[in-house]
Amino acid sequence: MAVSEPQRWALGVEYDGSGFVGWQRQKDGPSVQAAVEQALGFVAGHPVDLHCAGRTDAGVHATGQVIHFDTTALRDERNWLLGANARLPEAVALLWARPVSRDFHARFSAQGRRYRYVIANQAVRPALQARGVAWWRYPLDAGRMHEAAQALLGTHDFSSLRAAACQARSAIKTVHSIRVHRQGRYVVLDVHANAFLHHMVRNIAGVLLPIGQGRRDAGWVHEIMNARDRRASGITAPAGGLYLVGVDYDPVHRLPGAGQAPTWPVFPQAFGDGSSRQGPG
Repeated sequence: MAVSEPQRWALGVEYDGSGFVGWQRQKDGPSVQAAVEQALGFVAGHPVDLHCAGRTDAGVHATGQVIHFDTTALRDERNWLLGANARLPEAVALLWARPVSRDFHARFSAQGRRYRYVIANQAVRPALQARGVAWWRYPLDAGRMHEAAQALLGTHDFSSLRAAACQARSAIKTVHSIRVHRQGRYVVLDVHANAFLHHMVRNIAGVLLPIGQGRRDAGWVHEIMNARDRRASGITAPAGGLYLVGVDYDPVHRLPGAGQAPTWPVFPQAFGDGSSRQGPG
């Protein structure tokens, strides 16, 4: 059954990005977008065109991606979730679905985004979580990393922390909170900002790692930011440790809250009270 006026739907998506070329549809390999469009198109009975809150790169994961599409198909939340999930690969799942107004846009209505970067800090490479964490073999001081990261709070020109191929018109972004904490052998970086540049979180991690190792002092962050030049910065940390964990929207849209960040083994919930304060070192 179909309706004459298209209905816009917003959906939450979780995925393991290690087997994909990224979110965006591409010719040279499987994308998350193509997989979800195919599944939703089958349920709708017509092709669908998806828009997302954040176009994650190859190997990057999501627990809180938000998408939207328009359809004339008359389906309810249960139909969309069960029907599409039955046709999606195991690495991708729809978490929720909500009808929204036509002025909602997954990307342009977003007021903030939240990322988590997970580092397995151990002498030997991890096996069971090889595709879901970054690995750093040298001992890291999470408290030292957290202290250095506070220089990134607020509104700044992040030119030194953007990819060379970044297409954003402006490098000025606002970081609302940033926290580094240790949980057992894992070091976790949580960042909440109004928007992010291409590779920004991975480049932040790449700066904090040598600081945590003791090879650089905390003042290096200020030097990098003042240079406004990517060549003055550190490495781009591996994609496998990065998760898009939530997107902020105006409550008027009545969407579920931020996604559940990866919590294994026993990580504190991201972005709770005091998220910009130092966690356990």
